[in-house]
Amino acid sequence: MTKKIAVLPGDGIGTEIVAEAVKVLEALRRDFGLSIEMEQALVGGAAYDAAGHPLPEQTLALAKAADAVLLGAVGGYKWESLDIALRPEKGLLGLRSELGLFSNLRPAILYPQLANASTLKPEVVSGLDIMIVRELTGDIYFGRPRGIRILENGEREGFNTMVYRESEIERIGRSAFDIAMRRGRRVCSVDKANVLECTELWREVMTRVAKDYPEVTLNHMYVDNAAMQLVRAPKQFDVMVTGNMFGDILSDCAAMLTGSIGMLPSASLDASGKGMYEPIHGSAPDIAGKGIANPLATILSVAMMLRYSLNQAELAGRVESAVNKVLDQGLRTADIYTPGMHKAGTAEMGDAVVAALR
Repeated sequence: MTKKIAVLPGDGIGTEIVAEAVKVLEALRRDFGLSIEMEQALVGGAAYDAAGHPLPEQTLALAKAADAVLLGAVGGYKWESLDIALRPEKGLLGLRSELGLFSNLRPAILYPQLANASTLKPEVVSGLDIMIVRELTGDIYFGRPRGIRILENGEREGFNTMVYRESEIERIGRSAFDIAMRRGRRVCSVDKANVLECTELWREVMTRVAKDYPEVTLNHMYVDNAAMQLVRAPKQFDVMVTGNMFGDILSDCAAMLTGSIGMLPSASLDASGKGMYEPIHGSAPDIAGKGIANPLATILSVAMMLRYSLNQAELAGRVESAVNKVLDQGLRTADIYTPGMHKAGTAEMGDAVVAALR
């Protein structure tokens, strides 16, 4: 049965890195019998420029009809002056909300070839393999009331609401525990239960969910300590599960342990396994159009798509092995370059992965 993939390059380097990921998908279709069809659409700032909205109705309809979504990146300096409801990031948030993508999987894996690219000592990060499971559709990013109001004295006050329902916490908890069952069977739940009632409830529900997974060890950690521990001793973690805002911050922190944010993919899944797949880095408008962006995170996002939404674990492994082969060959984009390696551009790196697939 042919699977439909919605391809949304977005802004900045999004168009360049997605083009290389599409090369990989085309090679899998041509050489390995992957039955897919792809259709592109606009999202983010590019969509605003063309249609006046960061998430046009036709883009949302395409995403809803697809079996999986491949996204590049959204945002850029040129749209920062727009009203917040029209900024490119609202296209991304809208996709997550409209598609019900509540479980964000962000692996932080250090490839052995890049151990020296990390800012931490190799003995601290070598062998790093963490999966951060971030709740994606709740928390302070979506909570209401929110806004900016004028107080009686004329001063302006901004306000946002952190809110989680028990059902939302249980849902993301089960997602994390299910993943842990396929890994090291350890879950660290990150909260701020000593200060925030919202995360006091989070801790209570996580503890309750853990009773259904007796093979998995659960521990709890305050978010400030978790940030410190990620830098001090990151290999203590297997699966980390946390809310939307804490996950946003911690996953970027974990990304830099690996040497470059340009190496890390992500998956955002709904209850049935349909997902949106994207690199965790941004649109990098400062290097857009220069052909130097690292496409490997986007290519590895394709591997996650194959594994989680298209039920093609063998092909997912083939893509991951191809990336490893390319790194073994010494190819490096600027963000992971070290002296003595071959500095490659975006297209050259994508072509090398396609060649390594064979």
